[in-house]
Amino acid sequence: MVRTYKKKTDRYIPPADIFLRAARDIRNGISSIRKAAADYNINYKTLSRFCKKVTPEELANNITKVQMGYQKPRQVFSEEEEMQLENYLKKAADIYFGLTPKEVKRLAYDYAKALGKVMPQKWIDTLMAGPDWFSGFLKRHPRLSIRTPQSTSLSRATSFNRTNVAAFFDNLANLFDRYSFRPTDIYNMDETGVTTVQRPDRIVARKGFRQIGAITSAERGTLVTVAIAVSASGNSIPPLFIFPRVHFKDHFLRGAPAGSIGAANRSGWMNNDIFLTFMKHLVATVKCTKKSPILLLLDNLDSHLSIASLNFAKDNGVVMLSFPPHCSHKMQPLDRSVFYSLKKFINSNCDSWLRTNPGKTITIYDIPGIVGNALPLALVPNNVTSGFKVSGIYPFNRDIFSDQDFLPSYVTDRPNPNQESANLLQPVEMTTNTSSPSTSAQAESWSSTSASSASTISAIESAFSPEAIRPLPKAQERKNTKQQRKKRKSAILTDTPVKDELEAEQVARANKAEKPKRNLFSENFSVSSNKKKKYQRKQHKQESSSEEEETFCLVCDGNYSNSKDSWLQCTRCKRWAHEKCANRNLFYVCHNCDSDDDDDSS
Repeated sequence: MVRTYKKKTDRYIPPADIFLRAARDIRNGISSIRKAAADYNINYKTLSRFCKKVTPEELANNITKVQMGYQKPRQVFSEEEEMQLENYLKKAADIYFGLTPKEVKRLAYDYAKALGKVMPQKWIDTLMAGPDWFSGFLKRHPRLSIRTPQSTSLSRATSFNRTNVAAFFDNLANLFDRYSFRPTDIYNMDETGVTTVQRPDRIVARKGFRQIGAITSAERGTLVTVAIAVSASGNSIPPLFIFPRVHFKDHFLRGAPAGSIGAANRSGWMNNDIFLTFMKHLVATVKCTKKSPILLLLDNLDSHLSIASLNFAKDNGVVMLSFPPHCSHKMQPLDRSVFYSLKKFINSNCDSWLRTNPGKTITIYDIPGIVGNALPLALVPNNVTSGFKVSGIYPFNRDIFSDQDFLPSYVTDRPNPNQESANLLQPVEMTTNTSSPSTSAQAESWSSTSASSASTISAIESAFSPEAIRPLPKAQERKNTKQQRKKRKSAILTDTPVKDELEAEQVARANKAEKPKRNLFSENFSVSSNKKKKYQRKQHKQESSSEEEETFCLVCDGNYSNSKDSWLQCTRCKRWAHEKCANRNLFYVCHNCDSDDDDDSS
């Protein structure tokens, strides 16, 4: 079968009524075949074949089923059935469970078998459709194409739902009514990691080579965290650099943007003390007061929720509003419009630095200068303000996100138990039983043949629809475990009830951590003095040998030697964190590596 056939002639195929009129003249003896063919501009051989196939009843009723001329090749599915396949594939991709080409071919075979279609023998032998059908299917439906998906965690896919987003916009509207913030008073703060190993830009090279290389500084880089705050008017404050060192020195900021500040931390990440330093830097730069407050939007990182920082913010006119958990990739202005371009410019500046300094490697002390060159290019006012616009923060637009944006949460949707069973033909309101609040997600209706429709998920589906053959994935209800981390949600952090709740939670956590440790050599343990001394010498030897290689938690900055909890290693940067700080995730990806993925996918 020819996959790409092009018509080689421009022969005119008259409509069916012309054939009927010519055949009627021939049957009535008015004209011969050649004369009728000349009168009606039809090829006489084609007209002759038509006269042999048409019946007297069809001539009398002026309706015929005889088709002449070029016809479409025989297809397994009708147009309506292929439209159902197209809608199913779009829905599966919208909920982040798209099908590979091989899975589409298997689905086509199962669908044809369920419909009782006549299939080629090769379909039956291989239990899947052939490559000719798949390529033709994509050509007949140009709205479909083979795409490379971006990896998205299940937490982000399911947490971004209507309930979480509505709660955030309710809090934001409450603050706008309370304070009447101007765009110069609305700030967004977030951190991003800058590593000494860049991702090389695309280059022009010769064809025929399987692999093209580019020089990087090292195989495994060192991370420096950069904290940035931008306003809805397009302004920004000088950044904060966090170096993976015990003590900070002023010369670390060589080449950094004017007014930048720095701090040091063993892990190189934000902690409670450094965030308080950033808050003091923000207040000193913006010069806000209780009479002239500002709004600071930020995520639910534990270091952002310290009581010292919240008290300082409340005393100096900084109103803090947190985003819903795992929703910053859609709702945070810095993630939407700034960090992606910033990473691009940083990578380009790293390439230029390596070309300017051949034979040298990039260190953490060169990063401030590289960021200083890239930051003005990324913090363009139009670029910054567009991030606040597309997230619906300013101008305020709580309906900025469409039904298509909420489709990934369909996997954990649950029917509302209050839905009346008699109202089956109405769209079903959905709620979710995930770690976040309930959701309400809408998807395209499979009964619709319109390719661009975005209607709600119908409660009644066709008996032979593709979804009946291959049901879309649905997560089971999540069971509550005994040990769970605190479930966060969007909240006005500086309001007294929320602040008091956070303070009580942190005090309880501190009291739990300060419980007296069990004495291994108490009366409950009968250990001889020789074994006691031997154990002490062994323990002292282990501590002394690990002084230089001590490991610290990426989240809480606690060291390994004083911890009895289990630890998890990040699958990307190979650094460690407490299991309770890592959400007990088997395939743990730290929040800095996860933030880098969000920046690259923006």
